Amino acid sequence: MRSIWNGAISFGLVSIPIKLVNATENHSISFRQIHKADGGRIRYRKVCELDGEEVSTPEIGKAYEDADGSMIPITDDDLAALPLPTAKTIEIVAFVPADSIDPLQMDTAYYLSAAGVPAAKPYTLLREALKRSQKVAVAKFALRGRERLGMLRVVGDVIAMHGLLWPDEIRVPEGVAPETDVTVREAELDLADALMDTLGSVDLDSLHDDYREAVEEMIAAKAEGAPTPEREPAAGGGGKVLDLMAALENSVRAAKEGRAEGDEVAEVTRLPAKKTAKRAPAKKTTAAKTAAKPAARKTAAAKKTAARKTASGSGSKTAGKAAAKSASKTAETASKTASGGRKRASA
Repeated sequence: MRSIWNGAISFGLVSIPIKLVNATENHSISFRQIHKADGGRIRYRKVCELDGEEVSTPEIGKAYEDADGSMIPITDDDLAALPLPTAKTIEIVAFVPADSIDPLQMDTAYYLSAAGVPAAKPYTLLREALKRSQKVAVAKFALRGRERLGMLRVVGDVIAMHGLLWPDEIRVPEGVAPETDVTVREAELDLADALMDTLGSVDLDSLHDDYREAVEEMIAAKAEGAPTPEREPAAGGGGKVLDLMAALENSVRAAKEGRAEGDEVAEVTRLPAKKTAKRAPAKKTTAAKTAAKPAARKTAAAKKTAARKTASGSGSKTAGKAAAKSASKTAETASKTASGGRKRASA
């Protein structure tokens, strides 16, 4: 790997010569702008806005634009004269627990390589001290014309440094969080936990850029004059993670609707265990069937007799009730007739 910066780590009175190497690389596919009519490449030229002339790189300097739009020229000598103790030094200022660094501050990552044999011993000393303390080192260093903040930690057998943003470079998240008050119930959290558990763990090395692979295949096919390879359209929702999140949102929405209707907390209903299938009764033997026939005939005859008695009893009861009703009506008629005769006689 080619070093991009040479200097030393200042560790108290210990100085460790090191080389700075990029720890990451960008695999994004870049495109050029072209003229659609003839395929000619579109280029940008640096032109002075005062005389309209194109300016070469050696003729270009630096300037600071003031609030009124005026330019204040800044030369390399002006910058070199500024007191910058970290110009060639990574100055360790503290050792802190790793969880005290806000991930929002993380920036570009570098590997620190020991520069030469004499640097091997102090380099190893710092590496092992970081391992045993389980801490990270906070340092200041200068790169590309500005002083930066860094975090040193151990990765395998090397010391890595992450560039950090200064605390005042982290924006306050005003107006980002939901402004409405939302109450999350325990049942909803349990459901979210269950959905997250279905994801399980993942080996980060197994993840890769599917889109970049598709672009590379398409470019290779076009370069060879072959038809563009067809790929299945992306599934709705964007993949496994988004499907699970959608399921979570739907579950939470259903729980809220259930609370609105019955004011009850939605609970997961477990399906009952399957019952063991009943065994079919054993087939009767021929002898048993023969013996059972007379008994069956007797039972059927007894049932018929009981049915006749019941019908007879019911019929007699019904007839008795009808006769009683008829006698009652006859008596009422006779009484009314006698009463009418008495009234006529008295008149």
